[in-house]
Amino acid sequence: FSDSHNLWWDYMAASFHSWLQEPGRLVFIAKIKDRVVALESALLVDGGETVVIQGLRVVPDLRGQGVAGALHKHLTDYIRHHHPEVRTVRRSRGDQPSAQTLTKYRLTAEEAIVSLCCESTNLGPFITELRSKLLVQTNSRGPVTLNQQQADALILTDHVVSNLLPGQTMINNWEPLKPMEANLEVLHRRNLMWIADREVEPTAVSLCTPPHGLQYRQDALRININIFGQSLPSVCSVFLAQLEALLPSLHGYLIFLIFVHPELWPGLRQFCQNKAGVSFFKDYWEVVFLEADF
Repeated sequence: FSDSHNLWWDYMAASFHSWLQEPGRLVFIAKIKDRVVALESALLVDGGETVVIQGLRVVPDLRGQGVAGALHKHLTDYIRHHHPEVRTVRRSRGDQPSAQTLTKYRLTAEEAIVSLCCESTNLGPFITELRSKLLVQTNSRGPVTLNQQQADALILTDHVVSNLLPGQTMINNWEPLKPMEANLEVLHRRNLMWIADREVEPTAVSLCTPPHGLQYRQDALRININIFGQSLPSVCSVFLAQLEALLPSLHGYLIFLIFVHPELWPGLRQFCQNKAGVSFFKDYWEVVFLEADF
């Protein structure tokens, strides 16, 4: 479904089969004759009151011909009929929504993406270089890795929800969730690595997805790191800690997407300037999160 321009970041090949088995997820496929031409998915969250729309794909030769609209209408009609308890719809997109889109959706949160790429052999020297930039630390104890129980408790605290989460939204990769107990099971399925600058009232909390393969190169891996907080030193600190945790297990060609508050993008990008052979994959890039009544 992906055109060549998007092969480098497309997660569909790595996600599709797990999506088919995930509780609360619906996957809709459009076919013309015997050919699969489009796909879209819906994930029920917030205790069944919200649906997150994800993964729209249409084969390149049929784009702009109404296939996406027909599939989305079928998805919407199905959910209304079979899940009448749904009250809200959320979605994310990697570009600025049009004025027409904003008449239908509320903009709830934004994140900017710093994208890096390198051979795995460059990651160790890159980490060493970043460490040298963080020698002067206000928090001498450094970041802490959270177990599942600690992470569950922390992300539901008023401090984290009100002060760190963008738009009071829990975002894993491109997946927006309300910070509530009913959604913890969704996060548990993602096998995330949680690191905060401190365990109590942190100024930065991060989560990292397990690496997954890409079609960009046979040995390419994509790693997504979401960092919540507006303190640049704390964000840099937990980012470095995530890289240190990943280092022993990574091989091949690596692509990192680091999601941060848009105001921190220039500072994090400057922090990542290096002589270790790690490059920037793309320039400034945002993901926006939209919500509407269903």
